Amino acid sequence: MWTAEADGEPPLPDLSRVPTWIVTDGKAGDENQCIGIAECLSLPYELRRITSRPFGWTAPWGPIDPRDAPGRQGGALAGPLPEIVISSGRRAVPYLRALRQASRNRSFTAFLKDPRTGHDSADFIWVPDYDDLRGPNVFTTLTAPHQVSQARLQAARASPDPRLSVLPWPRIAVLIGGDSRHLSYRPADMKRLVGHLATIADGGSSLMLTVSRRTPEALRKALERLVADKGGFFWDGGGDNPYVGMLAIADQVVVTSDSANMVGEAASTGVPLLLFDLPKTYIRHRRMFAGLAMAGALKPFVGRLEGLQYAPIDATPEIAQAMARAFVEHGKRIAAAPNPN
Repeated sequence: MWTAEADGEPPLPDLSRVPTWIVTDGKAGDENQCIGIAECLSLPYELRRITSRPFGWTAPWGPIDPRDAPGRQGGALAGPLPEIVISSGRRAVPYLRALRQASRNRSFTAFLKDPRTGHDSADFIWVPDYDDLRGPNVFTTLTAPHQVSQARLQAARASPDPRLSVLPWPRIAVLIGGDSRHLSYRPADMKRLVGHLATIADGGSSLMLTVSRRTPEALRKALERLVADKGGFFWDGGGDNPYVGMLAIADQVVVTSDSANMVGEAASTGVPLLLFDLPKTYIRHRRMFAGLAMAGALKPFVGRLEGLQYAPIDATPEIAQAMARAFVEHGKRIAAAPNPN
């Protein structure tokens, strides 16, 4: 729970008993950001996942599925309305709008990333610095919120994953993304990546590899063969997810440029970040990477390790604090407003 005081401001109240909903369509990246904020504030949250059909294609401006109307039994928004709603994703925007209307704006609404419907779509909006949206209720930071907290990293260092702790140092966490609607791994990209990783493995580094559901099968198999040949660790999806454990004990992190979220999570470690650049990487994400490079945290991955020093970069507590203060101010406005009844 966040309790530190900002300059000249009173400490935040205890929010650990404030009913909270997280409303998304279940997309992992969006949902993880919302959970990161909720956990940072110790909010007792419920996940309310919405379906994308048949009305999802009309989002963010269209209506919600009538079966999901607030309070309707069996719907995504059934039950007493919460005091706080944290939401993300284009398809969730109409649901946030419906909750604001149903609560007569009494429920405090927070949206992570640009809702594409204007800054007044929620009481509080967070966007990364590289996005264009601005407004009196819009808060921006270099990196996104996430669940890789300092507490989780410290716990993983105190009790390291035995699958990883046996590896000789330097240990290199390798975070591999995959294809998306806007970006695909070409055979040349895969060959270049595997070749660079082989070079540092030949230099004595231990590779700790994890891949995504989006990782091309050809790349997955090549990486498995690499670890089988050079040694190291490859997570095949079995057993506990070692993601945080890998970041916790990594001496350096290699991460692919298709995932700004993974880059931001890796920056929370304070160890050198080596970015494997892919063609067609979002220009907006490149702005974030440039900011991390200016902070001394990141360099391109070209098959060698780099000596970088920087303090861990984690915007999650900062975003959570800003959202909590906006919630307090929202409560003051509600208390001062005339009773409509």
